[in-house]
Amino acid sequence: MAQSQNSVVDLTIPATSYHGLATYGNVMIGNKAFEFYNEKNPEDFIQIPWEQIDHVAGSVMFGGKWIARFAIMTKNDGDFSFSTKDNKKTLRAMRAYIPEDHLVRSLSFFDVVKRGFLSLFKR
Repeated sequence: MAQSQNSVVDLTIPATSYHGLATYGNVMIGNKAFEFYNEKNPEDFIQIPWEQIDHVAGSVMFGGKWIARFAIMTKNDGDFSFSTKDNKKTLRAMRAYIPEDHLVRSLSFFDVVKRGFLSLFKR
């Protein structure tokens, strides 16, 4: 059984982890770490201390009315994608532990295509 790193929990919410295949469970945001626990297998968990998070990118759609998912980029361990029942509420809870300039919008599909098209002419 996994031991939580948090001593105070701010938010617990149902979530999906997109690390490999989609895994369903709960996200727990507390004073020391961002934690994801699988609902069927308690040994399948992700714990990311706040000090290890480089930045968080949210997939914002419809002018900020809907956030489809968010990705946590760590300093050493790579990227982790999640979607919760209420992504806005989750990101607002994370804002207490992550500086405002480390919460960013990810590029839209058209922004990626535009950058690729413009990079053809820079060469």
